[in-house]
Amino acid sequence: MKYTSRKIFLTLALSVSTLFAEGFTLKSDDISGQLSNDQVFNGFGCSGKNISPKLTWENAPKETKSFALMVYDPDAPTGSGWWHWVVFDIPKDKTTLEKGFGNNEQKDVVQSITDFGKSGFGGACPPIGDKPHRYIFTIHALDVDKLGLDKNANAALVGFYLNSHTIAKSSVMAYYGR
Repeated sequence: MKYTSRKIFLTLALSVSTLFAEGFTLKSDDISGQLSNDQVFNGFGCSGKNISPKLTWENAPKETKSFALMVYDPDAPTGSGWWHWVVFDIPKDKTTLEKGFGNNEQKDVVQSITDFGKSGFGGACPPIGDKPHRYIFTIHALDVDKLGLDKNANAALVGFYLNSHTIAKSSVMAYYGR
């Protein structure tokens, strides 16, 4: 069998994606396909409890120095989606964010500005009658201890820094419509 550079590349790409699929994993018992009223925003016409879900992750790469979490709704009718939660500088030995973590000021991590214009968790609140929106929770394993940003950093700036420092990531997705 003749091996071309394309075949070798595709074999390597498949091997790498399988490796990551079996390794670094984000999980949540609080969200399973659909967000509940606990994770729905309280404002903008929504009347949820706005409580961040419990999230756990495992099998981070050994080179990990810290973590970051981003929650994004690509279906928001803004032309650029909607950032619901931005958390970074999570210490490398932390593997859980407890339920309600995003609702309180934290000393060991930074929660910066979401598209709601404030820090902390902002729950789901799609427009009435719109199709159910996707809410993507993504944990990033980073190659730095700190991103060098503060609580006033917006999601786009944090995302820029994450793209330079992410060594692995894992996501869970849930839906919510009204």
